Amino acid sequence: MTTRTRTRPLARTLAALALALVATACTGGDGGGDRPDERGQEAAPGTLRVLASSELADMAPVLEAARKATGVTVRPTYAGTLDAVERIASGQAEKEYDAVWLSSNDYLRLRPDTARKITGETPVMASPVALGVRPEVVSRLGWDPAKVTWSQLHRAVADGKLTYGMTDPMRSNSGFSALVSVASGLSGAQSALTERDVTKATPRLKEFFTGQKLTSGSSGWLASAYARRTDVDALVNYESVLLSAPGELTVIRPSDGVVTADYPFTLLTSAGPEAKAAAGRLTTYLRTPDAQRQITETTLRRPVVPGVRPASALARDPRRELPFPGSRKVADGLLDAYDNTLRRPSRTVYVLDTSGSMSGERLERLKTALAELTGDFRDREEVTLMPFGSTVKESEVRTHTVDPASPQAALDAIKGDARKLSAFGGTAIYSSVQEAYRFLGRTPGDTFTSIVLMTDGENTDGDPAAAFDSFYRSLPAAQQRTPVFPILFGDSDRGELDHIASLTGGKLFDANQGSLDGAFEEIRGYQ
Repeated sequence: MTTRTRTRPLARTLAALALALVATACTGGDGGGDRPDERGQEAAPGTLRVLASSELADMAPVLEAARKATGVTVRPTYAGTLDAVERIASGQAEKEYDAVWLSSNDYLRLRPDTARKITGETPVMASPVALGVRPEVVSRLGWDPAKVTWSQLHRAVADGKLTYGMTDPMRSNSGFSALVSVASGLSGAQSALTERDVTKATPRLKEFFTGQKLTSGSSGWLASAYARRTDVDALVNYESVLLSAPGELTVIRPSDGVVTADYPFTLLTSAGPEAKAAAGRLTTYLRTPDAQRQITETTLRRPVVPGVRPASALARDPRRELPFPGSRKVADGLLDAYDNTLRRPSRTVYVLDTSGSMSGERLERLKTALAELTGDFRDREEVTLMPFGSTVKESEVRTHTVDPASPQAALDAIKGDARKLSAFGGTAIYSSVQEAYRFLGRTPGDTFTSIVLMTDGENTDGDPAAAFDSFYRSLPAAQQRTPVFPILFGDSDRGELDHIASLTGGKLFDANQGSLDGAFEEIRGYQ
């Protein structure tokens, strides 16, 4: 297993995430029911400011019951687990929160820069990684759901009989846990996952990930995208997420073992005495039999207190806990291998508004954001910059593919193209997105394809919305699976952009609430 030497711009990423999280709180992102963001505010007595995994939004009824019983109010800000780990490592979290509540602390404990910043971990509930498979696919494959192994899953994928969606392991702990599960299952590791185990499993891992047809930065969007697709047979996620997903799924926990999230409520060492006392009251309550019963019935996660029966929807047969990597080097190497070697490559068209209204500071912000984004492009990724004004500026359209043998050449070329962008003309949003679809359709391939649309204004030139709708619906089914991820920026029209995202199965990102580079970075989880 080879680890790339190119380094992610962590400082820039962390700053972007801080701003992007404000947008999530304000727009009610995939977590659903996000509460107002409490970052930067002093906690009132009996209030805990908590940086939490986004799927914990479903704990709202339980936390309201806890407030009535203990007087402790939880003020969550939702984030992806691995993004939250980086905020803890940077020291940002301790300035804004009293505690973190992630799906797992396993990755966090591997890092000295984060392990020393947490204390008092209290597991609250559990949910294993599982596969949710369409019942007709289970029947077609002749599977007994209670006996399916990771090797059987791999074989079905390798034979072209099973496809699936999974969240991005670089940004979501459910994706990372799934990656660890399949690596452990296919390597036969009996103890902490090692580099040798990963190397041994790599050929089978490559085959397994040929079946991944959907990727996502969040479980919520993944479930929505899956509902639109008829070519995807299954989802890989936490058991609780799969059981709550729309539509009928047969939930399979591979019989040779799983990685399980235990959702530990964890104090930051910087928390004050009042916060520590409040956390003690809260966690004591959450582990009472009554609270555990409410948790399992409400969220379909498993109780961690002996004697409390899981919800009736949860299978009772036990599963072996698969070994987590024993070092950060192995964990990061596994993530790197997934990003640059194991997964299908990405192909993205960036449709960039360079109309006259973008002149000055706005264009400079765009150039800076694109230059910084190059540090996040993966090996084998195809990146097209498609600037537009009154029409697509054909002479400025450039495509580069990141060559694993010499990635810096493509990254430098993209930076150079970004520096040359100039602002003039009107704003032809719909016509330009149509051209992006035509461009992708000329050379289809086995890739994750997406379109990122950045505009600072309303559509003034070219085709209207109705023409775009007709164009999109006339596309072949395979092309309709390419989502558009619009970025709200400057004076752009939220209604226009939200419509494009909804029609194409994409997601709207708000750079006005956060930052432009933060929006571009957040979209990376969906590409």
